[in-house]
Parts: sequence; structure tokens; C-alpha cells
Amino acid sequence: MNIRYVGGPTAVLELGGVRLLTDPTFDAPGDYPIGNRALTKTAGPAIGADAVGPVDAVLLSHDQHPDNLDRAGRAYLAGAPLVLSTASAAERLGPPVRALPAWTSAEVGGVRITAVPAQHGPDGTLHLVGEVTGFVLSGPGLPTVYVSGDNASLDVVREVAGRVGPVDVALLFAGGARTPLVDGYLTLTSEDARAAAELLGARDVVPLHFEHWAHFTQGRETVAEAFAGHPGRLHLLAPGETTGDLRSSA
Repeated sequence: MNIRYVGGPTAVLELGGVRLLTDPTFDAPGDYPIGNRALTKTAGPAIGADAVGPVDAVLLSHDQHPDNLDRAGRAYLAGAPLVLSTASAAERLGPPVRALPAWTSAEVGGVRITAVPAQHGPDGTLHLVGEVTGFVLSGPGLPTVYVSGDNASLDVVREVAGRVGPVDVALLFAGGARTPLVDGYLTLTSEDARAAAELLGARDVVPLHFEHWAHFTQGRETVAEAFAGHPGRLHLLAPGETTGDLRSSA
């Protein structure tokens, strides 16, 4: 497996000959409206959609927030052969977006993609933040990979760990996002990301969605500090950088 960090929540995953893209965001820095307010993007992607090229599927945690799916990302979806996401996203966006309910799976090449729960904020905020999903990737002889999506709940991570067992690689959205709309974090903090990695038994951790937006309360330095006791586990990539080969522990 190889992971290339594009920026924000966006990464290219190459697993068993299958190319996957997480939450496509390719717009330039600026203010992006959401309701009667805006989210501020502070840096653009390391590479554009054209440089990413074709993929076999897009893993879209949710569509309702511009920091996870922006205008250029929506244009990219139109040319994708398959987009796996929430029922809400499938209803709003239409084909090629396909709803993948929690604990159901789709096969792409030799990779099984299983949707898993995600909670985009504290308990009781679903009506404010909307539906979100995470993913677990697996296959014969392949690393088991967890993609958190915009999840803020360690209880959710504990449930995933209990259902799928130890994972080899965890891609954790770890910016500690905050907005005035919700009293609490919308994504994992750096310390929660470390706790999530321990719950999952992850051998390799690749943080995503921890920089490039003004509503993040934590970032690269706090992630490095949280994993200081586990330096071999953390792959804190620079935009455009790749992990190199990550292999199954089996």
C-alpha cells in the first residue's frame, strides 16, 4: 500500500493495484460559504485533480461541508467511475455516488470497502452537522486500513475496533475542528488520534485533515507531540509526499 497526501482530507491510496481517493478538495485558498457563514481555507492542494488522474473509486465521507467536498472536488466526482458515501450524499448528488450503509461492503478490484460509523461532533449534534461515514479497506494479503472520515468520537472508534479487529494502517482526520455551531470538537484532536490508534492497534498512522483550514484548533505540531512516544508509528506527511510501501502484518 502507498498513500500520497494531497492536502486537507484528500489523499490517494494505492492498495493491491486499486487506486482510491479520499474526500476530494482541490479549490484554492479563500472563504467558502456554508449556510450563513463561511469556512476559510488557508492553503491549496499540493497537486490538482488533473495530476491525481483517474481512480477506481472515491471514498467520500460526506458532501455537505466544503472542507470535505469543494467545487473542484464535485467536478472530479462527475468523472469518477464510483463514489461511495452516505445515503444523504447519494440523494443530493446522484450518480456516480452510491450509498454504502454502515457495516455493508462493496468490492472494487481485489479490495473490499466496508462503510463504518462516524460521528461528526458530540452526542446529539447529528441534526446540526449531518450524516458522515468512515471506511475500512481489506483484502487477501492486503493491509487492513481504517479511514476515519470526520469522526470525533472515541466510542465510535472503539466500536469499529471491536468489529474489525486490529488494523494495519489508520488514516485519522485529526485537526480538532471547531465551529460556533457546535459546542465541542467536530473531529479528533491530536491526543484523541493517538488514543484512536491505540484502540485500533494500528501499526501505521497517517493523519489527514489537520491543516489548511482556519477552523482547526490543532495541527502538525500537536500531532507530532501526541505521537512523540511512538515515532515509528506516525507518518506525518508533507503535502505531496508519499508513505512508501505499507504492508500487512499478516
